[in-house]
Amino acid sequence: MLSIRRASPRRLGDPGTTAYSQVRSGPSWVATNLRDCNYLAMGCMNLNRHFLPFRALPPHAKLVLFPALLLLGEALHGGTQMSAVARADEAPMRRVSRIQGPVTQLVLLGTGTPNAEPDRWGPSLAVVVNGTPYLVDAGAGVVRRAAAAHEAGVEGMKVSRLSTVFLTHLHTDHTVGLPDLMFTPWVLERGQPLRVFGPPGTERMAGHLREAYREDIAVRLDGLEPANHRGHQVVARDVSPGVIHEDENVRVTAFPVLHGSWPLALGYRFETPDRTIVISGDARPSPEIARQCQGCDILVHEVYAEAGWREREPVWRRYHRDSHTSGPELGRIAAQAQPRLLVLTHQLLWSATPEELLAEIRAGFGGTVAYGKDLDTF
Repeated sequence: MLSIRRASPRRLGDPGTTAYSQVRSGPSWVATNLRDCNYLAMGCMNLNRHFLPFRALPPHAKLVLFPALLLLGEALHGGTQMSAVARADEAPMRRVSRIQGPVTQLVLLGTGTPNAEPDRWGPSLAVVVNGTPYLVDAGAGVVRRAAAAHEAGVEGMKVSRLSTVFLTHLHTDHTVGLPDLMFTPWVLERGQPLRVFGPPGTERMAGHLREAYREDIAVRLDGLEPANHRGHQVVARDVSPGVIHEDENVRVTAFPVLHGSWPLALGYRFETPDRTIVISGDARPSPEIARQCQGCDILVHEVYAEAGWREREPVWRRYHRDSHTSGPELGRIAAQAQPRLLVLTHQLLWSATPEELLAEIRAGFGGTVAYGKDLDTF
């Protein structure tokens, strides 16, 4: 049975709390990045993602080189902190000399919306505990984003390990990647069924998708292609609010959120041995989100910029006000919830800028804020 303890405060460095997105190289960036990393494993992952010469090295060379670079970073940049456009305070980073016990990572696979933005894939994230991934939502590109995270150093995001997903609601932008998640990992040798948890309608959706791909399944099973007989199966479950899953890594609680006309949309609270992570899903403000967090380690919340919303047509303003959360509203929610880190996702800007959205949130919340981008890891 999972043993839960309160996690100590953690201030994650680049790329998480700084919403880092640019590829940089050179000794100065390497040293600064290492100075800001809380964990050796996280620092190595960041180098593998952003520093191309490091990525090209064989694994054994990385293990030897990384500690040396860490010492170099300390020598060259002791006491230096990176400035962060998405950091609302300048609390000192706390470094840990070695990883102890279970490690929980939050990976933003896709931070997009129904808008077809080429640099932001469909809504999806993963809570990875001891190398086991637990996905939330399955937007467009979910499997390839997982493969990109694995290539960047998140071992738990190996595609064949993708076997559990929690759906917040059944809008297409959150579920269009579900058949990809059902079948692509199977083709890549996942040997167990995909477990799908979600609101009412989830079981029916999964059943229809399996029926739609009946011919594909038959050809792979009965043709020349090697294929196991379990990885294509789906165990789907319509859930209600409450504890819906528990294993040796995590306890998952579903809670109701308000999202437009959906009779039940869900947020999720993940409790692991070292962290508590609360995920809003798509939601307009409600007291339940702050109640579920109450000082949680990370609150992942959707948001739109009120400055851009004002320029929209009245019919769209009404829809978004009823379905989503504005920057000022999120600032008030975060002030009540008091997360150690607030991570923004599903950002709708329209004519506004990220800086304007952050200013709206900071008007009500003085804590640490990360403007989430695809493949950011916390």
